[in-house]
Amino acid sequence: MGTGAIAGLFAADLDLPLQARIVAAHSRSLEKAQSFVARFDGAKAYDDEAAFLADPAIEAVYIATPNHLHAAQALKAIAAGKPVLIEKPIALASADVEAIAQAAGERGVFAMEALWSRFLPAARRAREQISAGRIGAIRRIRADLSYLHPEEPGSRFYDPALGGGAAFDLGVYPLSLALHLLGEPQAVRGSWLAAGTGVDRRSSFRLDYPTAVAELSCGFDRNGANRLLIEGEAGGLILEAPFLKVQRLSWYVDADKAVAAYDRGPGRLARLLDRLPQSGRLSESFAFPGNGLQFQAQAVMAAVRAGKSASAQMLLGESAAVLRIIEAVRAGPAGAA
Repeated sequence: MGTGAIAGLFAADLDLPLQARIVAAHSRSLEKAQSFVARFDGAKAYDDEAAFLADPAIEAVYIATPNHLHAAQALKAIAAGKPVLIEKPIALASADVEAIAQAAGERGVFAMEALWSRFLPAARRAREQISAGRIGAIRRIRADLSYLHPEEPGSRFYDPALGGGAAFDLGVYPLSLALHLLGEPQAVRGSWLAAGTGVDRRSSFRLDYPTAVAELSCGFDRNGANRLLIEGEAGGLILEAPFLKVQRLSWYVDADKAVAAYDRGPGRLARLLDRLPQSGRLSESFAFPGNGLQFQAQAVMAAVRAGKSASAQMLLGESAAVLRIIEAVRAGPAGAA
């Protein structure tokens, strides 16, 4: 459902050997749907949601429409008995995620948020090694994910009716990865700066845990370093830029060295130092073909074939928790620029 840029990237990754194929596409414009499916032999084009969801050839649905449509379309797919993968953010309110979870549970239908970064080989390696104690217990996570998007008329990034805002578009990535590693926080604090349209152009989050803290931010006001730092009691790890599409990990035997490397930022000197061998650092690369969306597709396929209604790697409860954090911070007044 949806024929925009992310749908095109997802479709391209399904051309990899995944034992999957595209049989139909839905768009509000039949012409756009027809143009999209022209690349796939025998695929049908739809501009009617009910007819699309009733197609018996469709075994699972990927929702790649604008943010404000995700929850309603997910519920329709579940009601039709179709396993569904919902592009991030899965919804614009935590209550909508809870409704999706309830409907999926009652129908026994698979549903998952497409937070694709969790499924990348490097991210899975990081989680496995941290769980095995490679850097000791986590004491702090830091990350900023920022891409410059000028506030222009008609921009989806700033349109509240379309679910715009930095937290929905970017903040879900560091928040979801932090919850993946540390679980739900005991306390949440944060701040946000409003764009002219009222959505956030920058948001910051502090998640407090009994023995750890996560300090995360996102924004449309600049291009950031876009790395993620994990400090442990016995070492450190940097998910190198861009961490939402991480392909390289830098492990440090000394957490202070990891912090220093992270704090150097994205400048020319930092890039030069990063290319040089460093004592106490080990780099691991996890290059992959395509755009990286194939790994979440594989997870969905494996779960559906196993008769599961959820993925242990991306539970709907965690998707709801991310939105509750955003809601808690956005409930406060916007700060000054």
